[in-house]
Amino acid sequence: MPTRIREGVERAYLRLLRREIDRVPEHVAIIQDGNRRYARERGDDAPDGHRAGADTTERVLDWCADLGIEELTLYAFSTENFARPAAELEPLFDLLEAKLREFADADRVHDQGVCIHAIGDVARLPPRVRDAVDYAERRTADNDRFRLNVALAYGGRNELLSAARGIAREVAAGELDPTDVDVGTVEDRLYDRPVRDVDLIVRTGGDERTSNFLPWHANGNEAAVYFCAPYWPEFSEIDFMRAIRTYQSREESWRRDRTERAVALVRAVAEVELAEARRVAGRLRERLPIVDPDALATAVPDGDAADGDSDSID
Repeated sequence: MPTRIREGVERAYLRLLRREIDRVPEHVAIIQDGNRRYARERGDDAPDGHRAGADTTERVLDWCADLGIEELTLYAFSTENFARPAAELEPLFDLLEAKLREFADADRVHDQGVCIHAIGDVARLPPRVRDAVDYAERRTADNDRFRLNVALAYGGRNELLSAARGIAREVAAGELDPTDVDVGTVEDRLYDRPVRDVDLIVRTGGDERTSNFLPWHANGNEAAVYFCAPYWPEFSEIDFMRAIRTYQSREESWRRDRTERAVALVRAVAEVELAEARRVAGRLRERLPIVDPDALATAVPDGDAADGDSDSID
């Protein structure tokens, strides 16, 4: 298909998707997979793929702003990534440092009210990346319309394990009563957490797994999940809108299911109550004497007898 025709079809399809969507998630989390494969297929090095992926990240911020999404979490660097060769890690750390500072200074970031926040075991990162994290957080701290969480040195199981160990230490030291441990207790001991539970997880690159990403905030909220084939640098607005449509369909399905369950529950309760009422009525009928209407008529005086027929006393 010629390029102009294909682009026209894509624009028309994108307009159709936008018209179909009337409900958007508050918090989207994205696993940005496929940067290295994208580079390999083009004969480039891994850092080239990561740089192309960073351009996609900028576009996604604009799409979120257009839709009114309030929070975005990007899985930028997992704890497993530390096992990669140094020749790949150093350029990646350079890119993270540069992009954090670039985002923090970008006019459109401040125009959109973006507050940048890092989540994860940031202390494991090189000093230059930690400094860039501090700079980005300070530089955007006063922005309050959109929150961008960058997951760095992040691992969901490590996060939960760290929280569990912290609670165990406090209980052993007598600082925390085990009976007081609740959801809030755990959340207070997680990494500097997102503001909202995750409504939608998007993973690019073709793999259908969530890779230990935000298990407390996503799985606990039963977030919708959208897997797609394009590598992260190829991720388009059409792909993003399809993901939002998946969330909307999931929400509509949940509402239908909840309504159907509520109606079924009301019917079940009504049937139980009706059956119980019938049983009570049956018991009452069994216990009350059977009254003969003719006997009742002879037992009760008629109107004249009731009035009496004795002479009146003047």
